[in-house]
Amino acid sequence: RRQKPSTPEHKKDLAAHGGALSMSHNDTRSFFNFSQLVLSAGHLKSPPVLKHSKITYFEVEILDGQSKKQICIVDKVPPSSTLLDVKHKFHKACPQWYPSRVGLQLERNGPYLKDSVNIQSLAVSSIITLYFTDLGQQVGWTTFFLTEYTGPLLIYLLFYIRLSTIYDQVESTKNFRHPVVHLACFCHCLHYIRHLLETLFVHKFSGGHTPLKNMIKGCAFYWGFTSWIAYYINHPRYTPPSFGHRQVCFAALAFLMCEAGNHFINVALAHQNHSGSKACFPSPTYNPFTWLFLLVSCPNYTYEIGSWISFTVMTQTLPVGIFAFLMVIQMSLWAQKKHKLYLKRFYPEVRRKAAMIPIIF
Repeated sequence: RRQKPSTPEHKKDLAAHGGALSMSHNDTRSFFNFSQLVLSAGHLKSPPVLKHSKITYFEVEILDGQSKKQICIVDKVPPSSTLLDVKHKFHKACPQWYPSRVGLQLERNGPYLKDSVNIQSLAVSSIITLYFTDLGQQVGWTTFFLTEYTGPLLIYLLFYIRLSTIYDQVESTKNFRHPVVHLACFCHCLHYIRHLLETLFVHKFSGGHTPLKNMIKGCAFYWGFTSWIAYYINHPRYTPPSFGHRQVCFAALAFLMCEAGNHFINVALAHQNHSGSKACFPSPTYNPFTWLFLLVSCPNYTYEIGSWISFTVMTQTLPVGIFAFLMVIQMSLWAQKKHKLYLKRFYPEVRRKAAMIPIIF
């Protein structure tokens, strides 16, 4: 049958239905196009960008300490470098200045910086300015002490054997040697042999250096006084102490005790430095020679001057007495300097101690 023509209401329904179908078709197509756009664009959220750490380098400008003229610029210095690394690079740029001879300062009249200082701790900006000073010819501390202590040992033995070029040979053969002369030679050699062995096996030096002129002054002092002391004690006309064997025996016993105490104190200080436990002051142990730590902060100097005072009493000679007096002055100055450092680091433990001699120093 032929259908009847549709009514206007029916047409409206068809139009609405067709419009809905077309709208849904357009939405589907739009979503499809949007999804294709997203897929072609990649991820909605970009992946994190890897940040590469940039290493900061410093430039060290080295100026002459007197004229303020620029000597060189050490570039590309890493932040972890020490001042010793800068000195090595400076040595490559200026071969005539080897590291131990270079003294670097932040200010012209300021203190010399230590080799262990980190270069980053000195930096205010990327350019660091340091002032250079020539420290002169340098020698290592081990060489310094070995040279200083070997001389007195050999010089004293030359006087002890009474060379004909020093004493009259006829007078030397006639006069009898008092036992204190042999004992003095033994004690003097023991003292410097102990120093040499401790320099080689006990004391540990951190690779530091000292000017050559200091070694010359030290050798002149020790070698000169040793010659003067040995000349009088080993002279054919030498007279023994006034109180005889009693004075010699008591003084020799005190000398040996001071030598033993000095050795054990040096071992205790070296053991503390090797172990790295620098948070507290060295405390006495079961060894009675270390009990002096209860009274003084530098007992090694106390035992050292005790040795020379005992040697003076044992030989009863003026040159030894003058040498002992000068040693007391020098070591009291060293002890006061160390005591001030100990007060800064170990104040509660050191504040009631003396520097070298109780009550006096």
